[in-house]
Amino acid sequence: MSEPTPARSAAAALDDLYAEAHHWEVNTGGETIHAKRMPGKWRRIKWLAASVWLIFFLGPYLRWNGHQAVLFDIPNRQYHLFGVTVLPQDFWMLSLLLLFFAILLAVVTALAGRVYCGYFCFQTVWTDVFTWIEERLEGSPPQRRKLDQAALDARKLRIKLTKHAVWLLIGFLTGFSFVAWFYGAWPLWRDFFVGNANIAVYAAVALFTGGTYLLAGWLREQVCFWLCPYARIQGVMLDKATIVPTYDFARGEPRGRFRKDATSEQRSAGDCVDCNQCVAVCPTGIDIRNGQQEGCITCALCLDACDTVMDKIGRPRGLIRYASLDEVEGKPVKPLLLRPRVWVYTAILALALTGILYGLSSLAAIELKVLHERAPLFVRLSDGSIQNKYTLKILNKSKQDLSVTIGADSSVPIDLVGADEPLPAASGEVTPMIVFVKVKRSDLEGERVPVTFRATTELDDGTEIGTERESAFFGPAR
Repeated sequence: MSEPTPARSAAAALDDLYAEAHHWEVNTGGETIHAKRMPGKWRRIKWLAASVWLIFFLGPYLRWNGHQAVLFDIPNRQYHLFGVTVLPQDFWMLSLLLLFFAILLAVVTALAGRVYCGYFCFQTVWTDVFTWIEERLEGSPPQRRKLDQAALDARKLRIKLTKHAVWLLIGFLTGFSFVAWFYGAWPLWRDFFVGNANIAVYAAVALFTGGTYLLAGWLREQVCFWLCPYARIQGVMLDKATIVPTYDFARGEPRGRFRKDATSEQRSAGDCVDCNQCVAVCPTGIDIRNGQQEGCITCALCLDACDTVMDKIGRPRGLIRYASLDEVEGKPVKPLLLRPRVWVYTAILALALTGILYGLSSLAAIELKVLHERAPLFVRLSDGSIQNKYTLKILNKSKQDLSVTIGADSSVPIDLVGADEPLPAASGEVTPMIVFVKVKRSDLEGERVPVTFRATTELDDGTEIGTERESAFFGPAR
C-alpha cells in the first residue's frame, strides 16, 4: 500500500482542523449568555480567588507611620511602599517586576491553562459580580430571558433601572478606588465631591466608571473572545502536559439518557447523560465536551456541574476534570520537573525576584552621583599642584529636607575645595554641587588615582545615614 502524499496529508490535517472548529462555540454577540449558577468546590475557590481584589478597594485606606501605606504620587514623582520611597531613578525595578509577573503568567498557563483568566482576571471577576447582581434582581436564567423578551412595563423598567444603577455604582467605586492609589484616599474624599480635584481625576473616574459598566455589564464574554490579547496567545503556551478542564471522551461516550431502572449491565451508553449542565454554567457558553477551545477560561464551573449530576445518578465524579491531554489519552504523563520550560521559567522568575529584592534592600535615603569634568581632564595650578573638577548630584529620597555633608578620601593626600558648608537638599529633588580636588604633584602615584566621595546626613529622628561613590583623580603622565 502506497504512503499518502504530503499534499494529501496536509489536506487531511486541514480537514480535521475544520471539523474540530465546526464544533466550537464562539458567541459573536447575537445572544446574551445567562449562565446558571451552581454551588460546588470550584465555585467556592473562584469566590475566594476573586476576593483578592478587595485589596484594590481597601488598599488605599491602609496606613503606615501616619501616611498612606501605598501611594503612587505621580505629580511629585514619588512612589511610597510601606515606608520605602521609590523615585523614577529606581524604576529599573519596575521592569523586573513586570518581567516577573509576565513570566509567572506564562508558567502558570503552561502548567494549568488559563487559571488567571478563570479566577483572577478583573474582567472575569467584575463580570461574575455583575451577573450575580443580575440574578438577584431578575431571577434564574430562564426568568432573565423571559424578562428580556417581555414588553416594557413598570415592573421591567424598575428592575432594569435598579440593576444598571447598581452596575454604575460599582463602576464608580472602581474608578474612585483606582484614583485613590495615586491621589490619596482621604484627600480624594475631601476634594472630589466639592469640586476641588484636578480635571484629570474626574476624567479618570468617569473613564473607569463607563469602562467597567460597558465591559463587565454589556460585553462580558465578548471581551474574552475578541478584545483580550491573552486569549489569542494562550495556544502557544499550552502543550499536551498542561492540566486544563477536560472531558473524558472515552468514559463519557456514547452519550445517552439515564434510566433509573437500568442496571449497569443493561446500560450501553457512556457516563455522559447529555444533560447539558456543563454548557448551562459556562460563562462563555462553550461545550467543554467538544475539546479545549478558545472560549474556555479554565474556571472549572463545568466540573462542579458535572460532579453534581454524577452524584445524582450514582456514577464516579471526574467525567469532566482537571487533566492533561496525555492523561486522558492514556499516555505516560511527564513529571513536572522533567519539563524543560518549567526550569527555564523558574530560572527567569528567580533572577527577576532576586533583582527586585536586591533593589528594595539597597534603597538608601540619599543617593550620590559623581561626574568628572572631561574638558579639561585636569588643571596644573601655579603652585605646581594638580586640580580636578567634579559635579556631585545628591538625590534626597526621604520625606524631609536634609543638610548633607560632603567628604572625600583617597590613597594619597588630597584637598577638597568647595564642600566646606553642608549642602541643603530638598525632599525628592536632585541637588547639584561643584567641588574641586587638589593633589600635590609629588604625591601622585600615577596618571590615575581612585577617589571616594561621601555624602552623610542626619534624619529628624537622629539616625545618621550616608552613601559613597568612587571616582578617579587624573594627572599628567610621569
